[in-house]
Amino acid sequence: MTDLSLLAPAIAADKLSKRVADATGELTILHDINFTVPTGQTLAIVGASGSGKSTLLGLLAGLDTPSSGTVRLDGIDIFALDEDGRALLRKEKIGFVFQSFQLLSHLNALENVMLPLELRGDSGARGKAEAMLGRVGLSGRLKHFPKYLSGGEQQRVALARAFVTEPPLLFADEPTGSLDAVTGEAVIQLMFDLNRERHSTLVLVTHDSLIAAQCERTITIAAGRLLPS
Repeated sequence: MTDLSLLAPAIAADKLSKRVADATGELTILHDINFTVPTGQTLAIVGASGSGKSTLLGLLAGLDTPSSGTVRLDGIDIFALDEDGRALLRKEKIGFVFQSFQLLSHLNALENVMLPLELRGDSGARGKAEAMLGRVGLSGRLKHFPKYLSGGEQQRVALARAFVTEPPLLFADEPTGSLDAVTGEAVIQLMFDLNRERHSTLVLVTHDSLIAAQCERTITIAAGRLLPS
């Protein structure tokens, strides 16, 4: 068995800052963020609305670029890569669950889950997608398009899509923010169950303290700064 203590951290944020121009000049969204996430850990990022949580998550996943600093995923400096390189790294290493589901409306549930497998040339895409949709309880909804699925069903399709490639890293941005409390609780439990089964590293942005408490570790962002833990 691999000794996880000998591995590079799954995620390392180093002096990470993000500044944008606004009507008054320059606005700093994140200030000099530093932390690491060991392989296999579940981490919650919490903070008030507008604190910079989602911006931080986008930087960790390479969906946005920082004004200064960098992120290393499994020791790889992702901002030393060009845009194509980061896209390839995301395809190989990252699953992402969005609050707004981000399903493709012209694809049915099965096709949405097959898509990341097909993009990497997986010849068994259909069988793997069907199995994963069965795992999230949607075997009877394979041919349904997103507009015919409830919010909870759409988020379960999104979970299936995120996990079907068995990524070592999973990022989730307020995954229950668009759901009612009961449905949200069921989706969160499913996400943690899938994460444990696949031994992935999970970073979750949430404003819900009960969800954060299910993670092994929590960090707090306030006005773009990482608060002492």
